[in-house]
Amino acid sequence: MANTPYPESYYAASANAAPPRPALQEEVETDVCVIGAGYTGLSSALFLLENGFKVTVLEAAKVGFGASGRNGGQIVNSYSRDIDVIERTVGPKQAQLLGQMAFEGGRIIRERVAKYNIQCDLKDGGVFAAITAKQMGHLEAQKRLWERFGHTQLELMDQARIRQVVACDQYVGGMLDMSGGHIHPLNLALGEAAAVESLGGTIYEQSPAVRIERGASPVVHTPQGKVRAKFIIVAGNAYLGNLVPELAAKSMPCGTQVITTAPLGDALASSLLPQDYCVEDCNYLLDYYRLTADKRLVFGGGVVYGARDPANIEAIIRPKMLKAFPQLKDVKIDYAWTGNFLLTLSRLPQVGRLGDNIYYSQGCSGHGVTYTHLAGKVLAEALRGQAERFDAFADLPHYPFPGGQLLRTPFAALGAWYYGLRDKFGY
Repeated sequence: MANTPYPESYYAASANAAPPRPALQEEVETDVCVIGAGYTGLSSALFLLENGFKVTVLEAAKVGFGASGRNGGQIVNSYSRDIDVIERTVGPKQAQLLGQMAFEGGRIIRERVAKYNIQCDLKDGGVFAAITAKQMGHLEAQKRLWERFGHTQLELMDQARIRQVVACDQYVGGMLDMSGGHIHPLNLALGEAAAVESLGGTIYEQSPAVRIERGASPVVHTPQGKVRAKFIIVAGNAYLGNLVPELAAKSMPCGTQVITTAPLGDALASSLLPQDYCVEDCNYLLDYYRLTADKRLVFGGGVVYGARDPANIEAIIRPKMLKAFPQLKDVKIDYAWTGNFLLTLSRLPQVGRLGDNIYYSQGCSGHGVTYTHLAGKVLAEALRGQAERFDAFADLPHYPFPGGQLLRTPFAALGAWYYGLRDKFGY
C-alpha cells in the first residue's frame, strides 16, 4: 500500500514526535466520519467529541499533510474578503452574524493550545504593512470596520512606529493586531490530533476516501476499508480531488511558496523583527514572513494557479525576501516548499450540506488558519441542530469559475496579473 510522507519542509523537519497511525483495513461504524485531518477536520472532530459524538477521521496521507502543515503559520483575523464586502453582498443582517464570527478562530486556537497543552510556539502580534498611502488608507478603514464588530486590539502605525517593529524601509505605515500572531502550523495540527485521540476519537492515516456511498446511512470507502456513519464531514479542501464533483466545480487549488533561512542568530533575528510579530503586506499578491522559535526567517508569497509545483521555489521567493531585507543577501536558504490552498471565485469560504447528512467546508482562499478552526465549531453546531451560524455561511452565494474547470486557471491567472500590475504601480 502506498505510503505518502510529509513533503520536505522546515515544519516537517522540526515537527514534534507523533505516534504512527494505522491505515484503515476493516469496516467500522461511527457517528461522524471526517474526511481530512487538517485544521477543518481536526477542529470539527474536537468539537464533536467534546459534545459526545463518536468520531472517525480519515486522512489520505498524514495529519496536517496539506495546507494545515505547510502554511506561513500566521494567525490572521477575518476572511479573505472582509466584512464590508460581505455586507454589500448579502446585506447587514447576515453580515452582522458573519462579522461577529470573524475574530473567533484565533480565540479557538488559543483555547485549544491552552486546554490541551499544545506545543506550537504560539506568539501574539501580527502586522499588516502598507507599502503605499492608498494601502494605509485601507488599513484605517479596516480598523474602523473591525472595531464596529467589537474587535479592539488594534493600533495604527505611522512610518516611524512600524520601523520599530520591522526593519524594512518599504513601508509607509501599518496596523498591529495583537489578537493576531503566529504558530508552528504542523505542530498545532499534531497537537490537535493528539487531543482528538485523548477524547476517544480515531484517526486513520494513509487512508484516502475513494468513494462516498450516499444515502440514509452513508459509507465512506477507502482502498482497504470502509466507514459507516450517521454523518460525514468533508474537509479535504485543496486535496479533496474529485471525490465530491459538486464541490470541485466551484473551486480551484492554488499553490503558494515558502522558504526558510538557516538560523540567523539572536542579534540578526531581533534586528529584523524586534517584537517577534509576524508580518504580511497589503498587496493583492502579498508577501508574509515571521521568525521561528529557533530564529530562522520563514518567508512566503506568490501564487501558482492550478497548483503546479514550480521548478525552483527559492528563485521565486528569495528576491522578494531580499527586497524586504537586503541585509540577508548572504544568508543560506535551508528549506523551500510549496503547498496548495483552495480558491473560490468570491474568495469567501463555501459551507453547506449535500442531502441530509453530508456536510462540508472548503475554499478558505488563502485565509485558512483561523477560519478552519471556526468552521469546525460551526459544523459541529450544525450536527447538534444549532444551524443559525452554519446557515449564515451556507447562504453566501457561490458561482463556478467562468469556462468551467478547463478555463478557470487562465482566467484566475489573468486576474492575478491585473492585480499584480496594480500592486506594482500603487493603484
